[in-house]
Amino acid sequence: MASMDGELGRWGAIIGELERRRGFSRAMGGAERLAKHHAAGKLDARARIDALFDPGSFVEIGGLAANLSEAGEAPAPADGLIAGFGTVDGRTVLAAAEDFTTLAGSIGDAGAAKRYRLAELAAQERVPLVFMLEGAGHRLTNAHAGRSPNDLQALARLSGLVPIVCLVMGPSAGHGALTAPLADFVVMTGAGALFTAGPPLVKGAIGEVVTKEALGGPDVHVVQSGVAHNLAKDDAEAIAMARRYLSHFPSNAWEKAAPRLPGDDQGPRLLDGILQLIDPDPRIPFDMRVLLGMVVDQDSLFEIQPRYGAAIVTALGRLGGQSVAFVANNPASAAGAVDDAAARKAAHFIEVAGAFHLPVIFLTDNPGVMPGTAAERAGTLRSAARMFVAQHRLQSPKIHVTLRKAFGFGSSLMAMNPFDGQSLSLSFPAITLGAMPAESGSAAAKLDEETRARIRAEQAGGAFHLADKLGFDDVIDPRELRNALLSGLRLSAARGQGDAAPVQRPGIAP
Repeated sequence: MASMDGELGRWGAIIGELERRRGFSRAMGGAERLAKHHAAGKLDARARIDALFDPGSFVEIGGLAANLSEAGEAPAPADGLIAGFGTVDGRTVLAAAEDFTTLAGSIGDAGAAKRYRLAELAAQERVPLVFMLEGAGHRLTNAHAGRSPNDLQALARLSGLVPIVCLVMGPSAGHGALTAPLADFVVMTGAGALFTAGPPLVKGAIGEVVTKEALGGPDVHVVQSGVAHNLAKDDAEAIAMARRYLSHFPSNAWEKAAPRLPGDDQGPRLLDGILQLIDPDPRIPFDMRVLLGMVVDQDSLFEIQPRYGAAIVTALGRLGGQSVAFVANNPASAAGAVDDAAARKAAHFIEVAGAFHLPVIFLTDNPGVMPGTAAERAGTLRSAARMFVAQHRLQSPKIHVTLRKAFGFGSSLMAMNPFDGQSLSLSFPAITLGAMPAESGSAAAKLDEETRARIRAEQAGGAFHLADKLGFDDVIDPRELRNALLSGLRLSAARGQGDAAPVQRPGIAP
């Protein structure tokens, strides 16, 4: 048998050099730095890529970038960014992972070009894009060559055309961190942090001494700012969330729907436990998450941003195997009154769902928009207006259900206005409606007792009064909720046929 060198002939040395250079790239920051990274409970960049994609499907792009740095003072295998494409549940996805073991995951000139190349490919090939962040932002040593392409510009153009997911798996600063707010869905691990500038630069710029956790950790961005959506305990859970999120969306805005998944719980059924969960008295709270778990196909509920804006629950789920989006008031949080955080969270979620043609289901149980000085100073009116515009502009199917109460602008935010593009508008039988709650409104207007009694009676009979004028398409038994939603999806099913196109957004969002 001929030797390998004999088989390769004159190609032997050339291919040998190619394999040597590939080996340099795959070694990342070296054994010592990788061991330190793993000891912190983190996957390295290549392991993160492998966990995201279906086994054996990853194809690297730009693996030899910055290869000529090998003999220099600062070797940069793959220029600190592992990038390429593969399949997630059989569908093609592009992804990049910053390699913290190589120059702290900083963005070099070649890495910047790779980031732009990925966004360009995502738009060109119409496939989702995932970024996994753990890096120090741009390197001070970059050449910054004139009018070179900028990946943030490409991401801004890409928004709404393909799903964009960002996983923050360690400290991410500067330019790299800006990827997160440009993404549709952001997950942070407990080790993650996002900031414009890290603690040393903050101290130098404004004299503030702060830890990376207090500056931009999960308690800041998952709980307080809302920049990140969900918190994962570790890298593996964050990657599982990314895969699950992508399963609810089509690959791009030119496709009508996400793939339907098989399951044993896709048909009609009555919600026998709902009457025990929801009291007809609107003053008695219940947890909307429990109701959503009853309504959706078994084990399909995936809440987005559960630790922020608690007055509204935003969630993905499946009904009859079809992916849908839920926007639901939560009476367990301030009776469901819509505050600034809840409105901003809901507006973004509605825009993302609408961009990819998901049906949006509004479950309404709120006393209106949150009043008071704190709410006014937070800009709640503007955020509520943005949410109203987002739901009004929806071009995908929308279904509205008033569960018990809806007052003032709070009802409009939840798609209750009649003849506003709803595929179906429904109500439970015991609902209370009005410009404002009868007791507080009557007291503010100094109405006499006879007038107050009349207003209370009118509000209490809201479902039948509005159904009488076709303000609602129907009044349903609460136990029929799931079946009514399935019927609404069947009514709108024709919209899911044929070609789709990206949603155009005219006008100025508040």
